[in-house]
Amino acid sequence: MTEFTVNGEQVEVRDDHPHLLAALREELDITSPKDGCSPTGQCGCCTVLIDGKARVSCQTSMEKIAGSEVVTLEGFDQAEVDRMADAFAACGALQCGFCTPGIVVRTKALIDKNGADLTREQASRHLGAHLCRCTGYIKVLDAVEALAHDNVPVVVQPGGVGSRGVKYEGRELSVGVRDFIDDMRPDGMLHGALRLTDHARADIVGIDASKALEIEGVHAVYTAADIPAAQRVGIIHKDWPVMIPVGGRTSYRGDVLAIVVADTRKIARDAVELVEVTYDVLEPMVDPVRVVESDDPAVWELDGNTLSTSTYSRGDVDAALAESAFTVDEVFQTQRIEHAFLEPESTLAVPTMPADGSGDEPESLYVYSGGQGIWDDRNDIAAMLGIDTDRVTTELVSNGGAFGGKEDMSNQAHTALAAWKTGRPVKITLSREESLLMHPKRHPIRMHYQAGCDADGKLTAIKVRMIGDSGPYASVGMKVLERAAGHATGPYLVGNVDVEAVAVRTNNSVCGAFRGFGANQAQFAMEGVLERLAEQVGITGWEIRSRNVVTPGTVWGPGQKMDDGCKGARMCLDAVKPAYDEAMAAGKAVGMGLGLKNSGLGNGFKEIAKAVVHFLEPVDGEPGRVEVRHCWTEMGQGVHTVCLQVAVEELGIPAERIDVIVDSTRELGAGQTTGSRGTLMGAGSVKAACEAARADGCKVGVDYEGEYRVDWTSSLGQIEEAKAAGNAIDNPIIHSTFGYAAQVVVMDPETGEIENVIAAHDVGKAVNPMLCEGQIEGAVHMGLGYALSEGFPCDETGFPVNTTLRSLDIIRPKDMPPVDVILVESAQPDSPYGIKGVGEIGLVPTAGAVAGAIRKQSGEWHNELPMRNEANRERASAWT
Repeated sequence: MTEFTVNGEQVEVRDDHPHLLAALREELDITSPKDGCSPTGQCGCCTVLIDGKARVSCQTSMEKIAGSEVVTLEGFDQAEVDRMADAFAACGALQCGFCTPGIVVRTKALIDKNGADLTREQASRHLGAHLCRCTGYIKVLDAVEALAHDNVPVVVQPGGVGSRGVKYEGRELSVGVRDFIDDMRPDGMLHGALRLTDHARADIVGIDASKALEIEGVHAVYTAADIPAAQRVGIIHKDWPVMIPVGGRTSYRGDVLAIVVADTRKIARDAVELVEVTYDVLEPMVDPVRVVESDDPAVWELDGNTLSTSTYSRGDVDAALAESAFTVDEVFQTQRIEHAFLEPESTLAVPTMPADGSGDEPESLYVYSGGQGIWDDRNDIAAMLGIDTDRVTTELVSNGGAFGGKEDMSNQAHTALAAWKTGRPVKITLSREESLLMHPKRHPIRMHYQAGCDADGKLTAIKVRMIGDSGPYASVGMKVLERAAGHATGPYLVGNVDVEAVAVRTNNSVCGAFRGFGANQAQFAMEGVLERLAEQVGITGWEIRSRNVVTPGTVWGPGQKMDDGCKGARMCLDAVKPAYDEAMAAGKAVGMGLGLKNSGLGNGFKEIAKAVVHFLEPVDGEPGRVEVRHCWTEMGQGVHTVCLQVAVEELGIPAERIDVIVDSTRELGAGQTTGSRGTLMGAGSVKAACEAARADGCKVGVDYEGEYRVDWTSSLGQIEEAKAAGNAIDNPIIHSTFGYAAQVVVMDPETGEIENVIAAHDVGKAVNPMLCEGQIEGAVHMGLGYALSEGFPCDETGFPVNTTLRSLDIIRPKDMPPVDVILVESAQPDSPYGIKGVGEIGLVPTAGAVAGAIRKQSGEWHNELPMRNEANRERASAWT
């Protein structure tokens, strides 16, 4: 046993914990320190005070902690906790909130030491121990400064649509009061751990769990043979095995072979290492260009290595290129990227056993999921167990960041299976390495662009050929390449277009949804094309974009006629021009980027979102509370706050009376929270529910349901099929809504250091300007990392090269330049309040703008990402 003091109380804990963090969380049930990277000390989420100094508890051994004094947020003076919660919430210094308690602890240590002398620069250096994937650190540093100078803003609850105000649950998240899934501990809970494959492509000859089962505290080991029904899950195609069986074949390093269930997490993790697997190892198929031409299937039981092909064309591209005054012929390569959300995937499943003790099978299963599509989770879990969906309830627990990486099921099916089989609550939380191995990444895409313009710089033709490495399983890879194809021309007018995008199955990491969803890759290439043409014509980067930007009534990309919503593209360009001109006049190296990104799925999907407004009885003479129930995953982006503000707007009641709930007990489901559609469709459905309530007098106890739907779009495939059949669709609508953004990157011409970024974003209507600014600042941070340093390459065996957070080379606080956000509001016709969304567009123009600035600074063109970290590139030359 080890003795030390925690929050003023002498405690004695087991000394077999791997580190202090485990002792705090697993034995003492102190959960404000979060586990984001344990035990590598690379995220700062577990920071506590040890003898008055800020330390990461996952790097503190039980031996070292003996006799020390530990203070966590739970032990801070309540007045100080309230003050810090106020500062972080009022400054908008959090989004998902998973990393924030650790940052708050560090902030206290810095202020205790430095007081009002603490500078922003000092704070940014010390916060280098902390990783925040959501905020871009700008508003975090605002909060630290406010606390250091005793200038904490007043917390203001949001009003109606368009008002500034604190994030829903912002105070609670700041100081670790609101639980994430891994903080939950129901009575009788067991822990699960997953046995992953050692090889990306290998036949499974045998699985021997006998040694694991001998460990005291191990309850069971499950393999694919224990799955009652459906063996595969998936968002679009059911092609992703829950586990690979004996006689099956692995297809990437994240494949699961077995589940160990035990009394504690440590026992489960120790035992899972003892599960012995016999392999017949095969050569992985990792080069997408070779794989797409091979007859040998890269993936077990799936025919063909081409996941999808997306094509469209308008006009005569070859003739137009031949007649162009200037042409460009370039190959661009983007890299695989890890989401690096701070909360590793965690699931808790709780079975309900028959009350009379009859039978061993549960009556029902309640699953706490942090996924981006809990209805999809429910349906796949029920199919795997071979039971009706009404016996499975999935409850969303707002997660610690996702960015697209939690759309696919990770450990939900495994946790559900273990709980169903044991009849006990089971929780499985992935380690950071397991998370990196398992969930999908951003697609690396090779893009061959041929483009031309006339003597005035007006685009004449674009010909594009893309090939994307999608990894083994579908996820949403076909839709990412379809989106990249659709966005291949960016927000520009081109009369002649010919585009083909192919998604290829390989044995590298699975690739799927990630903020931007294919538009980032295409826009990097398209902006590079424009910069080269601008130099040939002899005009500035701003001017060539101005001459080619979409306008209402013109035809975009795949043939869609643009509506008045596209005025925002011009407005964004005009908004950044003063800063662009000023930087150019000052002799800075200036890069420019312009982008568009659809909101909503579009491409022929029927999108339906529902919401419910419910009025509760008054209590003790006070007006009753109002429940707003919706179907979207809150992952830091603020969709709860959006739904709350719409209710305030429509019902005229204060925010303090409203509870926002994600309700999966009724069919409100709208698929995945993806495609920048949560704000758009969430606002529309809550608005409709409020209108129904007003029309009926807002009666207590009535569920008022509202619906918002988008069911008038066409897919690229439908358009091409209609054209081939001689029934061409005139001016098809590919997407109902687009957001637009212009960004300027200003760089020191001597050092190459980025001095600041100006980001003008047309969001249609900013429901909450403070949260909207935070989304853009965080997206620019992510976009700069994408452009300069980040990557997740796989080696020749399909194994990821980077297995820790630090190796991803995410930009840290001291290296993050200022971001000047300009909110542009060009209302989208027929959209609720004119909303367009902002979640993804934030980093679509960034890489192109950075490339333009580097060209001005160094004279070099950059065709491959990242531009300043060679180790993290996926070179086009390596794809034969």
